[in-house]
Amino acid sequence: MRSECEKCARLLPYDASDAYICSYECTWCGPCTHAMNHICPNCGGDLQRRPMRKKDD
Repeated sequence: MRSECEKCARLLPYDASDAYICSYECTWCGPCTHAMNHICPNCGGDLQRRPMRKKDD
Protein backbone atom coordinates (compact mmCIF):
# COMPACT_ATOMS: atom_id res chain seq x y z
CA MET A 1 0.00 0.00 0.00
CA ARG A 2 1.21 3.47 -0.80
CA SER A 3 1.83 5.76 2.12
CA GLU A 4 0.81 9.06 0.55
CA CYS A 5 -1.84 10.61 -1.69
CA GLU A 6 -0.85 10.58 -5.36
CA LYS A 7 -2.32 14.05 -5.90
CA CYS A 8 -1.37 16.17 -2.87
CA ALA A 9 1.29 13.96 -1.19
CA ARG A 10 -0.60 13.91 2.12
CA LEU A 11 0.76 11.15 4.35
CA LEU A 12 -1.58 8.17 4.65
CA PRO A 13 -0.35 5.68 7.24
CA TYR A 14 -1.50 2.07 6.95
CA ASP A 15 -4.18 2.65 9.59
CA ALA A 16 -5.54 5.82 7.94
CA SER A 17 -9.32 5.81 7.84
CA ASP A 18 -9.39 8.55 5.18
CA ALA A 19 -7.53 6.72 2.38
CA TYR A 20 -9.09 5.55 -0.88
CA ILE A 21 -7.91 3.16 -3.60
CA CYS A 22 -9.02 1.87 -6.99
CA SER A 23 -8.68 -1.73 -8.14
CA TYR A 24 -5.09 -0.97 -9.23
CA GLU A 25 -4.33 0.40 -5.74
CA CYS A 26 -3.85 3.99 -6.86
CA THR A 27 -4.01 5.84 -3.54
CA TRP A 28 -5.77 9.09 -2.67
CA CYS A 29 -6.71 11.03 0.47
CA GLY A 30 -10.34 11.83 1.29
CA PRO A 31 -10.38 15.47 0.16
CA CYS A 32 -8.76 14.63 -3.20
CA THR A 33 -11.10 11.64 -3.66
CA HIS A 34 -14.16 13.82 -3.08
CA ALA A 35 -12.80 16.50 -5.46
CA MET A 36 -12.41 13.80 -8.15
CA ASN A 37 -15.99 12.54 -7.54
CA HIS A 38 -14.65 9.14 -6.39
CA ILE A 39 -13.25 8.38 -9.88
CA CYS A 40 -9.59 7.43 -10.33
CA PRO A 41 -7.98 9.78 -12.88
CA ASN A 42 -5.43 7.08 -13.79
CA CYS A 43 -7.75 4.24 -14.75
CA GLY A 44 -11.28 5.63 -14.57
CA GLY A 45 -12.27 3.13 -11.88
CA ASP A 46 -14.25 3.95 -8.77
CA LEU A 47 -12.44 4.81 -5.55
CA GLN A 48 -13.33 2.92 -2.38
CA ARG A 49 -12.08 3.21 1.18
CA ARG A 50 -8.78 1.43 1.54
CA PRO A 51 -8.89 -1.49 3.97
CA MET A 52 -6.90 -0.83 7.11
CA ARG A 53 -3.79 -2.86 7.78
CA LYS A 54 -2.71 -3.69 11.29
CA LYS A 55 0.62 -2.04 12.11
CA ASP A 56 3.35 -4.57 12.89
CA ASP A 57 4.73 -4.24 16.39
